[in-house]
Amino acid sequence: MTNHIELPFIHQLNNHLKNYPQFIQVILGPRQVGKTTTIIKYLEKNHKRKHHFHSAEKLSGGGLAWLTDIWLKARKEQTLLVIDEIQKIENWAEIIKKFWDEEKKSKTPIRCVLLGSSSLDLHFGLTESLTGRFQLIQVYQWNYSESKEAYGLSFDEYLKFGGYPGSYQLRKNFQEWQSYVKHSIVETVVEKDILLGHKVKSPALFKQAFDLLISYPAQEISFTKLLGQLQDRGNTDLVKYYIRLYEGAFLIKTLEKFSTNKIKKRTSAPKIIPLCPAFIFITELEEYNNETKGHVFETIVGCTLNRLNFELFYWRDGNFEVDFILKFGKKIWAIEVKSGRKKKMAGLDYFLKKFPTAIPVIITLDNYIKFEKDPLSFLN
Repeated sequence: MTNHIELPFIHQLNNHLKNYPQFIQVILGPRQVGKTTTIIKYLEKNHKRKHHFHSAEKLSGGGLAWLTDIWLKARKEQTLLVIDEIQKIENWAEIIKKFWDEEKKSKTPIRCVLLGSSSLDLHFGLTESLTGRFQLIQVYQWNYSESKEAYGLSFDEYLKFGGYPGSYQLRKNFQEWQSYVKHSIVETVVEKDILLGHKVKSPALFKQAFDLLISYPAQEISFTKLLGQLQDRGNTDLVKYYIRLYEGAFLIKTLEKFSTNKIKKRTSAPKIIPLCPAFIFITELEEYNNETKGHVFETIVGCTLNRLNFELFYWRDGNFEVDFILKFGKKIWAIEVKSGRKKKMAGLDYFLKKFPTAIPVIITLDNYIKFEKDPLSFLN
């Protein structure tokens, strides 16, 4: 058994570097999932003598001189330039834009790959300065198949410990594992990717909000209810801001209610999807009960659907509900998740009456692995 596997994003990167050298490649995803390790192994295998790899993780100061120096060296040697944690460099996007536009004038322009772990810090630079100059490659927490292949996790183990490969070797000792996930992953992300670069009036309240959000896996909860459970005064805009920061750091995803009315979408209670099971299990003091296990299973289905990068919603009309609505163009899938809990299909039937062109899909414990292996083929 090997503890390293080639993550799917590397195939996409290799294809882009070969076929689309006119674009900067931007690899974006959570910390501690193997982005750096995987790309270093890829460079050693495929670009052994023709690459420069640099990390801005521990860079102090603005970084302009450092970035200028490594770029000019890569240009001189005509090598592939890879920069990790690019968001740490002050005004990075404007500098990269200047250099990249100069490269276009060269007969032999260099190729460039940027890696980042905070979508909020990168988003503004990409959309404001680098529009039309980059291709985005998304990386995710580990799914069950990846975890089983590299570390031999059973499906039940994945429902508890899944997501971050560095934590898997500690799974036999719950306290050690819990401490690692809390301190080495969640707190590091909160401190480095959120609080260092974004204004948060009360860091303690902000951290409390994360614990509250992940206590509602795959469940709807109104902004008002969330606010009421936080131990401070505020308004729903504060809760929305906190959620946006946690989404930007790849810790959770929130789903809006599916509706043809855009106003209803924006004002609906969000459905909370922690982006891996580990976030849920760190709050548990004992084994999951059946209800919680059902919510966790629904969560990993939501995470798998999220990898498709289609529009993803939930749906409710009175007592009728459908777990997930996936939309791509005019195509709609209505997806119910069954984990063994008694669950009526009335919501799915009612939705199909309202939207007769929707494709019904039922995902169970028995067919989940087939679904995870190739979600789009499964859905079709």
